[in-house]
Amino acid sequence: MKSNQELQRDVQNAIRWEPLLHAAEIGVTVKDGVVSLTGIVDSYVKKMEAENAAKRVKGVKAIAEEIEVKLHDSYIKSDADIATNALGGLEANWLVPHHRIKVLVEKGWVTLEGDVPWNYQKDAANKAVVFLSGVRGVSNNLKIKSDLNDGIETERIIEALDNSWALDECDIRVEVKNSSVTLTGIVNSWYERDEAARIAWNTPGVTEVENNLVVDYYNILVD
Repeated sequence: MKSNQELQRDVQNAIRWEPLLHAAEIGVTVKDGVVSLTGIVDSYVKKMEAENAAKRVKGVKAIAEEIEVKLHDSYIKSDADIATNALGGLEANWLVPHHRIKVLVEKGWVTLEGDVPWNYQKDAANKAVVFLSGVRGVSNNLKIKSDLNDGIETERIIEALDNSWALDECDIRVEVKNSSVTLTGIVNSWYERDEAARIAWNTPGVTEVENNLVVDYYNILVD
C-alpha cells in the first residue's frame, strides 16, 4: 500500500530523474492519489516534462498542474519571431501537412488552428512548436478531418487494444458513433490510459476520441 507521503516521494524522484528538470523548481503535494504540481520554470518544455514524469508514476490518479513559465530575458522573443519560427518548424517536419495549419501567437502563447487527416499529424505539429525559444504555452486546436469514408468497426479497435501487452490487465469498453470513439472502463496507470487513446486514434477514419478511462491503481492510498 502506498501512502500519500510515499506517492509524493515517488513523484519527486521521477521529476529528479528527468535531466531537463531541477527538482527544487517544482513543488509536489499529494492527497488521495491526486498530485498537485506547482512552481516556476524557465521553459514550456519543462512544464510538460514535469507533468509527463508525474503521469508515469504508479498510483497517480489525477494531476493538478499549476506550474508557471517565466522566461529568462535572453529567451524572450517577439510574437512575430515566434510565429515565423513556428511556421518554419511546421514546414520542416515532413509528418505535418503545414499548408492546412494556421499559427497565432499572443504574448508568447502559440495557438494552432486548422485540420489534419490524422491525430499523429496533430501531435507532430505540437512537437514542432513546443521546443521553440520564447514559447510560453501551446493551444493545439487542430481538428481531425479524415479523408477516409470507410465505416469504423468496433471489433477492430477492441482487437487492437487486446493485442497490446500494456493493456493486458485493463477493463476497457469501446463505443463507436459515426467517426467518434468513446473509451470507458478502468486502467491501472496514466500510461495505459494514454496508450489506449493512442491505439483508438490510429484507427482509420476516427476524427474524435473521448477518453473516459479511469485510473485506479490497485494500491490503496492511506495517510
